[in-house]
Amino acid sequence: MAKVKAAPAPVSDQSSRIQALEEKSEQWDLASRIQFSGDFRSRYDYYTRDRKVSNVAVFTPPGAPITYTDVTDKNDGIMTNRFRLDMRAKALENVEFKGRLAMYKAWGMQSTPDGEGNTPIGSFPAFDGNATRTPGDSTLQVDRAFVNWNNIGDSPVWFSVGRRPTTDGPAAQLRMNQDERMATPTAFMDWPFDGISVGYAYNNLFGVQDAPGRIRICYGRGFEAGLNQNDTGINDTDFAGVSWDVYKKGDRFAYVQSFAAMDVFNYPDWSDATTAARTAAGYGDAGRKNLGNIYHTSGVYQDKWQNLNYFLTGAWSRTDPNDQGMLNDYTSGVNNTNEEDGFAVHIGVRYDIPDSLFKVGAEYNHGSKYWIAMSPGHDDLYASKLATRGNVYELYTIYDIPGGEAVSKFGKAFIRLGYQHYDYNYTGSMDWNVMPYDVGDANEAWKANFAGQDIIESADQVYLTFEASF
Repeated sequence: MAKVKAAPAPVSDQSSRIQALEEKSEQWDLASRIQFSGDFRSRYDYYTRDRKVSNVAVFTPPGAPITYTDVTDKNDGIMTNRFRLDMRAKALENVEFKGRLAMYKAWGMQSTPDGEGNTPIGSFPAFDGNATRTPGDSTLQVDRAFVNWNNIGDSPVWFSVGRRPTTDGPAAQLRMNQDERMATPTAFMDWPFDGISVGYAYNNLFGVQDAPGRIRICYGRGFEAGLNQNDTGINDTDFAGVSWDVYKKGDRFAYVQSFAAMDVFNYPDWSDATTAARTAAGYGDAGRKNLGNIYHTSGVYQDKWQNLNYFLTGAWSRTDPNDQGMLNDYTSGVNNTNEEDGFAVHIGVRYDIPDSLFKVGAEYNHGSKYWIAMSPGHDDLYASKLATRGNVYELYTIYDIPGGEAVSKFGKAFIRLGYQHYDYNYTGSMDWNVMPYDVGDANEAWKANFAGQDIIESADQVYLTFEASF
């Protein structure tokens, strides 16, 4: 017996289904506007350092008998997890949002681990300049969030405002096994902050054809002082400068930046109550205050020859103190109002072994007596290597995990093993308050002790990471 075909659905039913599909399609389109990517890192660190400890308290006046004991601080193993979620979406054709949330914590902790010897892990207690860059709790925090208005007036001009991409700058991407530059400024400026920039892109440089680059004028807020009664408080700390990709094509990259940090604070508003109480006195001088300006210029040249990546970075810093002084010798009782120049160099290579999953690299950096790096957001866990007044040597190897084809352009996974040796010449790396003292000069040891500075002679760190980008 022949089968009878079912009657077609009424037109009204088909219309309802079509409308439902259209609504779902619209929802899918809305969801697809936001692009998500991210990365996860689990890291092990072994750290040890040699320092001198006195038999008397800080602020001991000259003439008191002081002896020093050599001690070794050590952490046999600290493990951390870091998760970051990137997002990107367009509000208009030429208006785009970019953001990144981050969680960074130590295993077994929901707070920042102690660094011992009056030095918290990461060199500083938590504040705006190292938010999401120092191990804390397991909450997601805003790491970056900014909006770009591109192609203004149909020209290669853009405006950007928000929490800036100012951490892990060039040439850090080589050591961190990233294919692209991860931030605007060089790694000497490793400071999360909020600000604005106006930029212009070009294809020809000073008449040279096919020489692309871009230049930006930048402004940011390093510290918000809050309500100021009759100008009796302190002023905000602001950054302003120029960021210039002189040439960027293929593997070749030349970059220069120059900025001023204006009305620099002696100490920021620490969120750590214990440290806030200790530092509010300003090493014996009452109250939080502005100290003057700091000027900073650095540049990097990076290129690749066959399988050898290489870079050279140089930097200069200058203090311009007001009558409160910078780099003060508190044993003299006189504020240092002299301008002091500091210099630093950072060089490195990475060789990508042909027909292999391995890469090997080496880096060296040196900072002079008065060198000041703006790097509280560094990624070296205990101490910023690029802020060191002395020498740091680093060796590392990277193993790209053969886990199959990448499922997206962001996909990769690798293991990184590295070793760092810190050889300090002077105390107070990244501190613009206190005079740097020679760690090998016994006559200056009591001065460092008087100022409450740790006398760290050397440090060694071994790290091992398992990382995945998706």
